[in-house]
Formats: sequence, structure tokens, C-alpha cells
Amino acid sequence: MREVFRKQRADAPAGFFACEAAGLDWLRAADAVPVVGVVDVGPGYLDLERLTAAPPTRAAARALGAGLAALHDAGAPAFGSPPDGWHGGGYFGPMSDPLPMLDGEFPRWGEFYAHCRLEAIARQGSRRGALGADDTRLLDAVAARLVRGDLDDDDAPARLHGDLWGGNVFWTPQGATLIDPAAHGGHRESDLAMLALFGLPHLDEVLAAYQRAHPLRPGFMRRVGLHQLYPVAVHAVLFGGHYVEQMRRLAAPYAP
Repeated sequence: MREVFRKQRADAPAGFFACEAAGLDWLRAADAVPVVGVVDVGPGYLDLERLTAAPPTRAAARALGAGLAALHDAGAPAFGSPPDGWHGGGYFGPMSDPLPMLDGEFPRWGEFYAHCRLEAIARQGSRRGALGADDTRLLDAVAARLVRGDLDDDDAPARLHGDLWGGNVFWTPQGATLIDPAAHGGHRESDLAMLALFGLPHLDEVLAAYQRAHPLRPGFMRRVGLHQLYPVAVHAVLFGGHYVEQMRRLAAPYAP
């Protein structure tokens, strides 16, 4: 019998665990990188295969980089599209206080990122009193450039984990396994920027292997801040403090 790890919250928002389960299944369907298996799901819980921890290795990091490239290449119907079998938006943030995350079907990444991420978090931050008027204007200014297409490229929608900070990469004896996604169709650089946001063991190996499997457009490191803007803004709304100033620093270069 498989050992099970249960995530539970009796008062979880409607669909919270079902959305995560659908995201895990969608990522696993790409057969590209290890993804924790779903055992069972209900309104207040999610049962997952229990993983065994192991130290991160450079070989595992290289496999993760190549696997992420293949995962992203598996694609999505559109920018903002939810995982197969799920509709109605997702969630981003800690299980104790997740923020609603909008989905949609956009032909361009800039429109999706503007409407479903930056404008949405600006409104959420304003309602909670975490962001002031100057902060919401700054986010809206970046969103306006995105809507105009100033920051778009011709990359197709990628199949994203969507919350790929280092804590959601679980190192096992078999390699790196993905957990806790906010899966959707987006830009491949968003997952890579998340890995860099809080750090990951052997990140240099991950990025080098990714580049060998699917070379990124030149200048990726100059665009990292744009892709980190939404998750940092979420932290600003939820936790305040230095995250608000970090959000401002990330947004400033992309405002008109």
C-alpha cells in the first residue's frame, strides 16, 4: 500500500484542493518531469503520494532543467488557460490565506499577465489596505504596457507549474519532483524566474540544462524582474514589509 501525505483544511475555499489535483494531473500528463501523484481529493483535503527526501545533486538539477523544458514545450491552449478538467480560477499563496487567481483564454501573454495577474493583485492589495494608491498606479502602468504588447514575444503558451519557487521542488532519491502547483498556460520564463526568486540548489545546472534543451531568447536575466513582479506583489499584499519595496523596485523599470 502506498504511503499517503494528506493536506487538509476544513474551511478551504471552494475548489481549492480540486484545482490543485487537476494541476498535478495536467503536469504529470506531459510525462516530462516527476510530479507528485494524486491519491484522492475532497472538499477539505488532498491525499498525495508520500515522497522520501534526499539531498539535491547536480545530476538531479540537470534532469530537472531538461524536464522543465519538455514540460513547457507540452504547451497549453492559450495564455491563462486552466489545467484540463478545471474551470473557475485557481489560488496562489499559502494554504492559510490563498489569493484567488484568475484564468482566461488570451492569445497574447501580455494581455493575460496584465488582466489576470497585475491588475488583479493591484485591486486585491487595495481592498486589503496593503497597497497604496501610488502602488496600484505603478502596477497599472506596467499592465498598460503589457496590454499594448510592448513586452510580448512570439513564444507559444507553455504548460507551467505556476508557483515554482524552491520550496515546491522536492528532492528525492529519484530526482527532483514538483509539488504544490498553480498550473496554467503562461510564459516559460515565469517558472524559471520563480526558481530564481528565493533560490534553488544548483540553479546554474537547472538553467544550463534548460538552455540546452530549449534555448531562451537572449536577455532572459534582464526580464526576470518582470516575471517575478506578480509573486512579489502577492507577498507584498499578504505579508507587507520589505516585499512592498521589492515590488516597487521590480515594477519601476517596466512602467512608462
